[in-house]
Amino acid sequence: MVERIDQLYNGAVKIIQSDEVFSFSLDAVLLADFTRVGPHYQVVDLCAGNGAVGLFLSRKTRGPITLVEIQQKLADMAQRSVDLNQLTSQVKVENIDLKNAPQTLGDDFADVVTCNPPYFVDHETSIKNPNPYYAIARHEITTNLDEVLTVSAKLLKTNGHLYLVHRPERLDEIILGLQTHRFAPKKMRFVYPKAGREANMVLIEAIKDGRPNGVRILPPLIVYEENNEYTASVKKILFGEEER
Repeated sequence: MVERIDQLYNGAVKIIQSDEVFSFSLDAVLLADFTRVGPHYQVVDLCAGNGAVGLFLSRKTRGPITLVEIQQKLADMAQRSVDLNQLTSQVKVENIDLKNAPQTLGDDFADVVTCNPPYFVDHETSIKNPNPYYAIARHEITTNLDEVLTVSAKLLKTNGHLYLVHRPERLDEIILGLQTHRFAPKKMRFVYPKAGREANMVLIEAIKDGRPNGVRILPPLIVYEENNEYTASVKKILFGEEER
């Protein structure tokens, strides 16, 4: 397996990647940027992949971060990235099925749960990537939205915060699922590939047992300029460059 080391935030975070099994996408970077954490929060990242979200969040908190990933190869890559960034005292990797996370970590364990889950329902007729690592990352093969919300509700303390990135076309299902599992949606930010296009991502913050209503729609985030370069807003998120 061919691996490489990618560096973000001007080299502050190094991540071991492989196109043969998994490479994080912009979704993970935007989710980590959207997530708000206190200096000593207990954080759990579900569907952690190669650990990108947790590694990015380590720049925002000194609190413990647990990465939950079912695929052994990806969990191994995440662990080696944790070692590479000298974060072994802060970031822990659990190579388990996320449905077992509450049993492993404990109920009411976390202040914050983040998740970049599989976006697509696993229909029998679904066209899936022939690479099983990508298929599991993109389709609800080993978990689904309801299970993610069930587990998040168990893991989070009362008034704990859940942060999700997902597809706008499933927003009605997401809102209903959040409410079913005692979450109050509080913030949303829609992400657009270019100006004038439809949104292809939505970032959502919800609070366990939070008060209903009061949802805030944040300003839109546009990813690319017409010349296919990142916008100033995205450059700032990715590289720490200042918007002009």
